[in-house]
Amino acid sequence: MNLTTSTGTRARSCTRLAIAALALIALSGCATLSRDGGFGPVERTAKDRLGKDVKWARSDADRDAIDTRVAQLLEQPLSADDAVQIALLNNKGLQASFAELGISEADRVQAGRLPNPGFSFGRLTQGSGVEIDRSIQFNLARLLMLPTINQIESRRVEQTRGAVALSMLLLASETRKAYYLAVAADETGRYMLQVQTAAEAGAELARRQTQAGNWNKLQQAREQSFYADAALNLARSEQARSAARERLTRLMGLWGQQTQFRLPERLPDLPKAPNDLPDIEQTAMAQRLDVQAAKVGTEQLAKNLGLTRATRFINVFEVGAVRNSYNDAPTQRGYTISVELPLFDWGGARVAKAEAIYMQAVNRAAETAVNARSEVRGAYANYRTSYDIARHFRDEIVPLKKRISEENQLRYNGMLIGVFELLADARSQITSVNGYIEALRDFWLAQADLDMALIGPPSMTAMPAASMSATDSGAAAH
Repeated sequence: MNLTTSTGTRARSCTRLAIAALALIALSGCATLSRDGGFGPVERTAKDRLGKDVKWARSDADRDAIDTRVAQLLEQPLSADDAVQIALLNNKGLQASFAELGISEADRVQAGRLPNPGFSFGRLTQGSGVEIDRSIQFNLARLLMLPTINQIESRRVEQTRGAVALSMLLLASETRKAYYLAVAADETGRYMLQVQTAAEAGAELARRQTQAGNWNKLQQAREQSFYADAALNLARSEQARSAARERLTRLMGLWGQQTQFRLPERLPDLPKAPNDLPDIEQTAMAQRLDVQAAKVGTEQLAKNLGLTRATRFINVFEVGAVRNSYNDAPTQRGYTISVELPLFDWGGARVAKAEAIYMQAVNRAAETAVNARSEVRGAYANYRTSYDIARHFRDEIVPLKKRISEENQLRYNGMLIGVFELLADARSQITSVNGYIEALRDFWLAQADLDMALIGPPSMTAMPAASMSATDSGAAAH
């Protein structure tokens, strides 16, 4: 809008300018930043879906509170839930993603405000006549489209919240999996140490038996080979243990003395029965964040398309009220209207682009739904299979190997078999125990994957995003 006043009286001009400024303030709305920076919905998501607390460290007091809570959790051997809680509080990458909330909310508030008005001042003299011009200009086209722009930016804020919430849930899932890997690696390492110790004793016995002439060199070489393999497996288990522990440390955001955290000696026991989820696809469709984000993004683009069509011809619209007064002539009154003439750009390209982007979003939303159904089916199948394998190890293979070992021990005590047969049986039992540790680990990893598949995709690359903003749609006037 272009308001131009000319007067020879400085006081009357200042009054008009003040009234015009107040009118602009009233028209620009009262959009303000929220007190929590849009963090509330993310905080509720952590509580509802994970049963955990999450905190955005925006002050020294917040950081001190986080450090205190982390220190309390580290005082005892960590559980999987403790590790997830530490990661949600202390992971610096997650804290950085929380800043996206503030950025998107600031964009929304900025979009809801009118551009700063322009002010011009001119003083002209003609003989004894003096003309003083003062003018304030603002964009009326943007004012007319302000409600629609606010809706679009609000949807973008919702989408950002969904992306941040999803990154938080992914961190929780990855931390839980890293925890199970670290505990399993610790358990395997301790077992491999016992195996290596036993193999060393067997190799020494084989050496002495050979010196005494009771064993041949082939038998000694077999025991020496078993000892060499046990030493190699111990080194590999230590390497895997170090890598798994460091990954868990990174996800929890720990450093310094905090890295000396303790883990339990063994994995949690296998549940008595697996979870039965007959309506797993419907559950995923109702609560997966990527499906919800695809819906929000498609609706946002639909709004943008409608806005593009509305502004394809009238992209600049200015209205001016004119009142010119002179100290030696009658006052002039009137108005002006300024529009952009679509002589060269009829807006067809903008509309075509908006329609193409919208159809792209529709198909990506459909792809997201198809992928979500497939991912949750695959995760559940893996979960059930992993449970059956672990249960088979627990109920069949390990007890059977244990009974065989006990029988062989009795026969060895009765001098019915020799040391060589006893050591061969020990090798078989080692394989079964280590297999059960791995099967139990795989089950808990499958459980974590299933939990994540019910609420979101396995990675952020599957998160849909709208690629069109309010300014892309042509809403912002020139």
